[in-house]
Amino acid sequence: MIHTLSTLIAVALYGAALATLLSGLRGRVEMRRGERLAFGIALPAVLIHAILLWQAVWTTAGLNLSLFNAASLLGWLMAAMLLLAAVRQPVHSLGLVVFPFAAITLLLADRLGTPGATMVPLGKPVDLHVISSVAAYAVLGLASAQAVVLAWQENVLRRRRAGAVLGLLPPLQSMEALLFQLLASGFVLLSISLVTGWLFVDNLFAQDLVHKTVLSMVAWLVFAGLLIGRHQAGWRGRTAIRWTLAGFLLLALAYFGSKAVLELILSRSA
Repeated sequence: MIHTLSTLIAVALYGAALATLLSGLRGRVEMRRGERLAFGIALPAVLIHAILLWQAVWTTAGLNLSLFNAASLLGWLMAAMLLLAAVRQPVHSLGLVVFPFAAITLLLADRLGTPGATMVPLGKPVDLHVISSVAAYAVLGLASAQAVVLAWQENVLRRRRAGAVLGLLPPLQSMEALLFQLLASGFVLLSISLVTGWLFVDNLFAQDLVHKTVLSMVAWLVFAGLLIGRHQAGWRGRTAIRWTLAGFLLLALAYFGSKAVLELILSRSA
């Protein structure tokens, strides 16, 4: 009962933070004050989310990274990283995507979490692979959120309805620069994840890992191609947005797609 109540409080706080950002977008509150207020509201949501995650994920047998627990962990990491990044970077607009995502994943973990579905033992070298993988997903998830916001910004500017958008978002050039900063950081973490996977995970091409391995490698190639294209040919705009979203979709299919099949389909048919 207490766990469910805490979940609902955190979800409500995420919703209130989102509503505050939208109020700033619509001119109902002063923009910068609204951003500070929204992130102040989101802070206790992130703290409650962290406590709930610790209770759900941390066990004596290892980490319970079932499908919905892993999604909730990703949502929390994205929200926590966003709060930290907002201290120095103009990333407040990402809350429009990240806050509802964190709320939804937390609610799903509370309602549909499966105890003991995927246990990851602690204190082994494979922990480095797990940590770098989760961090890569979170940073590249933020990059994807940035790509979504950037696509919306471009669309509004093309339609010459830029009044509210220009008040909420930095210039397009700054938004694109931030996107590639996130992509570069996420690419490094993803590279570490793949290398440590090859070093510490037994048989990456086993039946239950082959799809994850192949799709993750393809995603790595997509992000590598995008960063090379940016450096060599100055790729930007819609090209950068499409490649970013395609790469993250491959990663999502690699991890969450395979876990959904294993936990939601095969486990029920067994």
